[in-house]
Amino acid sequence: MLYLRRVADSERIKATFQTASRIAVIGAGWIGLEIAAAARAAGVEVTILEAAALPLPRVLGPEVAQVFAGLHREHGVDLRFGVQVSEITDKGGRAADRGSPAAGVRLADGSLVEADAVIVGVGITPNTQLAEAAGLATSNGVVVDARLRSSDPDIYAAGDVGSAYHPVLGRHIRVEHWANALNQPQAAARAMLGQDVAYDRVPYFYTDQYDLGMEYAGYVEPGGYGQVVFRGDVERREFIAFWLAGGRVLAGMNVNIWDASDAIQALVRNGQTVEVTRLADPGVPLDELADA
Repeated sequence: MLYLRRVADSERIKATFQTASRIAVIGAGWIGLEIAAAARAAGVEVTILEAAALPLPRVLGPEVAQVFAGLHREHGVDLRFGVQVSEITDKGGRAADRGSPAAGVRLADGSLVEADAVIVGVGITPNTQLAEAAGLATSNGVVVDARLRSSDPDIYAAGDVGSAYHPVLGRHIRVEHWANALNQPQAAARAMLGQDVAYDRVPYFYTDQYDLGMEYAGYVEPGGYGQVVFRGDVERREFIAFWLAGGRVLAGMNVNIWDASDAIQALVRNGQTVEVTRLADPGVPLDELADA
């Protein structure tokens, strides 16, 4: 049974692709989907097992999640949604222990998904034990203000573990993506030096899967949007999707369309209501909407 958490895990998974003919991936989040794409590129058969009805429903909602489901089906991935995992099995079909290699997955209905390796990508929880022992406030991470300062004014937290107050979004958020790990430490260091700083970058991440490349900017709570507006050709996977609430753009995702992320971030940042028909019209420059 394999996980993707450290560089050594990545190397181990890469080596597995050279020896395995079929793998099972538990979880259809970003980790699971990217592993599946890499495995298919290496010629490995892939079965994805997911409890939800679609991939990434909490992040993308059903409208855009369908795009990723279709993408992986077209590349030969066996997608099994709405399933519950009962146990990881060894080569004898018995429950695998820490000392035996995983060779399959038994589902709650009793069926067995055979595989040469099982990769688990079902999310992680922030490691807050040290912060809690130090008496710091924690809630889905170490609670910090916009300066990334914790409840102890001499302690700061940045990266995946920090639940930071975001001045643009007006709430505490914890974002598990490399952009935070890259940029937040600079803001924390400046704050430690007494400079007037607030970490207010619009959350951002990207993914590349098969021939699909995308960038996502903004932040949407699960179910916290009113509508999704598409701009471009969804069937050809050359489009921008916008998540809106009350006419305001909460987030946008450009798929195989480049040089759009800055304008999307500006739309998120300015918080103004937009005219949906113009937002959906590729003939209306995004910069014009962002400057309105």
